[in-house]
Amino acid sequence: MHPLLASRRRIVLYLGLWLGVATLLVWVLVVTGPRPVGHAAAFAGPLALVYAFACLSALWVCRAQPMGKGDPWRKALVLAGSALQSAAVWTALGAGWGALLHARGIGPDWDGRVRDLGILFVSGVVLYAQSIVAHYLVLAFEASRAVERRLLESEVAAREAELKALRAQLHPHFLFNSLNSINALVGSDPEAARRMTQLLGDFLRSSLALGARARVPLSEELALAEGYLAVEQVRFGPRLGVSREVDPACDGCAVPPLLVQPLIENAVKHGIAGRVEGGTVRIAARRHDGWLQIEVENPFDEEAPPGRGQGLGLENVRRRLATLDPEGAGLTVRREAGTFHVTLRLPAREA
Repeated sequence: MHPLLASRRRIVLYLGLWLGVATLLVWVLVVTGPRPVGHAAAFAGPLALVYAFACLSALWVCRAQPMGKGDPWRKALVLAGSALQSAAVWTALGAGWGALLHARGIGPDWDGRVRDLGILFVSGVVLYAQSIVAHYLVLAFEASRAVERRLLESEVAAREAELKALRAQLHPHFLFNSLNSINALVGSDPEAARRMTQLLGDFLRSSLALGARARVPLSEELALAEGYLAVEQVRFGPRLGVSREVDPACDGCAVPPLLVQPLIENAVKHGIAGRVEGGTVRIAARRHDGWLQIEVENPFDEEAPPGRGQGLGLENVRRRLATLDPEGAGLTVRREAGTFHVTLRLPAREA
């Protein structure tokens, strides 16, 4: 079906355009062969309506003869032939319609009808040629939109692939650290190793379910982070403290899954683990001016050398934010007086 016929509004606009064409044709008929305007309108009006829909066939002619492909002379011959053929058919219909009107006392004599048919034929060729040009423009616009759509789809697919790759890095990284911890506890504290293994299984089960979703409420993301901290508290014992300052208004805010957990893992691995006395990981969240702000704070040993792989988790989060929301979301990091402070900024949207 022609795209124009898919919308009532388009049909009305198109017929409105052809009303102007019919008016111009009536004027030409009255000027070339003086007669009552009503007679000219009775002849030209119905014929213009018929030809309005006949000109839509130019779409298939243009599709069969795409621009930039094939022999241009052959293409020009086909297009000219289609315009002449369409105008000839329209003229034949006009001859029959004019004869019918003349039988009812409307319209000129034979010589006048021949003159009208000549005008009709020339007008038909011009109008169909204009329809061909218009349809080529429509096809060019559709082709441009199709290319734009394919580029957008490929960009979305690339972003999704990057997100999957980034999220896939989380589990091996954390699992490696946890298995090392369990291995260290097996000899010294088998019961703690058993408890840590159970907590680790629960955490991985929850993270798999959470990671399969595009967005999750902040309350679920923080619950997963607390599952991670429960695993680590078995290893560190009283050396690892947790402070939670989350505004209840933030619980329903949508966040990408597995986004906060790497920040807390970074705080434990590169902050608490490097201090003999341990420390407290502070987790805070609040809403302000349409933004969700999540903070993770931990003490660290300023004299300790940088740990191996330090910063990979933060870079992972930063890249995910750039992919998900390149214009709004952001991650800032600062060190001051033995404290490492990470702030995550996201649009405050309800999940």
